[in-house]
Amino acid sequence: MISRRDFLQVSMAAASLYGASGFGHWSRLAAQQALTQDDLLRFDTYGNVSLIHITDIHAQLKPIYFREPEVNIGVGANKGQVPHLTGADFRKFYGIADGSPSHYALTYNDFSALAKGYGKMGGLDRMATVIDAIRADRPDALLLDGGDTWHGSMTCYKTAGQDMVNVMNALKPDAMTFHWEFTLGSDRVAEIVEGLPFAALGQNIFDAEWDEPAELFKPYEWYESGGVKIAVIGQAFPYMPIANPGWMFPEYTFGIRDEHMQEVVDEVRAQGAELVVCLSHNGFDVDKRMAGIVKGIDVILSGHTHDALPEPVLVGETVIVASGSNGKFVSRVDLDVRDGRMMGFRHKLIPVFSDVIAPKAEVTALIDAQRAPYEGELSEVIGQTESLLYRRGNFNGSWDDLICDALLSEREAEIALSPGVRWGPSLIPGQDITREDIWNVTSMSYGEAYRTEMTGEFLKVVMEDVADNIFNPDPYYQQGGDMVRVGGLGYRIDVSKKQGERITDMVLLKTGEPIDPARNYVVAGWASVNEGTEGPQIWDVVESHIRKLGTVRLDDNTSVTVTGT
Repeated sequence: MISRRDFLQVSMAAASLYGASGFGHWSRLAAQQALTQDDLLRFDTYGNVSLIHITDIHAQLKPIYFREPEVNIGVGANKGQVPHLTGADFRKFYGIADGSPSHYALTYNDFSALAKGYGKMGGLDRMATVIDAIRADRPDALLLDGGDTWHGSMTCYKTAGQDMVNVMNALKPDAMTFHWEFTLGSDRVAEIVEGLPFAALGQNIFDAEWDEPAELFKPYEWYESGGVKIAVIGQAFPYMPIANPGWMFPEYTFGIRDEHMQEVVDEVRAQGAELVVCLSHNGFDVDKRMAGIVKGIDVILSGHTHDALPEPVLVGETVIVASGSNGKFVSRVDLDVRDGRMMGFRHKLIPVFSDVIAPKAEVTALIDAQRAPYEGELSEVIGQTESLLYRRGNFNGSWDDLICDALLSEREAEIALSPGVRWGPSLIPGQDITREDIWNVTSMSYGEAYRTEMTGEFLKVVMEDVADNIFNPDPYYQQGGDMVRVGGLGYRIDVSKKQGERITDMVLLKTGEPIDPARNYVVAGWASVNEGTEGPQIWDVVESHIRKLGTVRLDDNTSVTVTGT
């Protein structure tokens, strides 16, 4: 294995071609009104192996707007490190010019204005064009899907994931791993996996009864590319029964299982693996921690936290690649592997500008066929928005503010809770809000909108628990998404404190009174992990609220005060 110093030299050389300077080139081209598909796909082929990484598509078949997070706080050793830089700090770190295509694609500032100029991103038919171009250059390139694929849209919900399975099969992946897929239920997952024409991987997916690797999922798969023997090891989302309803997949347990990962790495190395790739849905900080513990992984293709980084991050001699979400990007990684050692790499995070990259006609037709039975429902206009609607951020997003408002109003509640999930496209001011748009931010298999009572003391416990899932300084204890979104409630959070001490100054917004630990409050929420939750589906609640509003106008959310950053 080559040294870290050698890796850094290779990385810097690669960045000069395909990292920050590549993004600056886009900026100049955009100024000349000359951004082309050839520019986006250009790559100086390197070495003898190519990996193509896509992840966290969340069932977005068509091009979308997707605003990157404004707030993404790192704690512990990850404080101030990528991917926990946003906005101007992110652009400064990577040398990205203001107003450039990469400014729009990778950061949140001026999003609405830039979106009008650069247009939507993604679309699986455009991703297919990118993938085909890479395969034309490197025919035996491996296409690896990081999961969160069969979840996140109305058609995916209506077809129990079949629409995504059909389209993804047309892209011909070589392997995938999993997270939200399991919320289709274990029976449905088994039905799909048994019919997949590629490998379903997860070394950490165990049989709950026997505490041994689950037979349905392979821990790894073998490939040969460029004369190199490659082992791809799968790492599914470790915290399934915590973040999602365990009763939907009782046959399985998960966990990071880094000791087992080390055993698997040692096993494939002993069998002659010259390149070891981990296809992961851990999340970026967890992948960094795992890379420092497990020895012998050459490349980690990271998913789950939706980070899009124009350059890989190195931990020792392990390269970690983050490829964004919602179909906005495709990563290409070229590797020089000789005599069982990785000697260097080049990388490009390819932005899928849907007005620049031509769709692949066959995939467009296939997508349209999946959507055709539901087109009338999908396209129905429910209202309009004068506000930018987005989801991402550690504490709130305007889509979630709108959902909380709907829960407060439609469910006659004092306080609303909405899960801090990261998926869901954005809408820019002036757009119609269609039923599809609402489903894109609410679609899940346990979307019942409950109404209950909680004491002030219990609300604090809930919020402290979620906060620790996000801001525990040990990434292995970061088991959540973003912070639970709240409506009707204000609070202060100090992310530097320990569990039980982060949340203070909780206030009922409609009266300005402090939350009384002993008082019962009427609380509405959705996406409970508890079996048997009752209530209307959240998409119906939100649709009813938007119909009554007609036009959505949202003020900036100032209900959360953040300290300790």
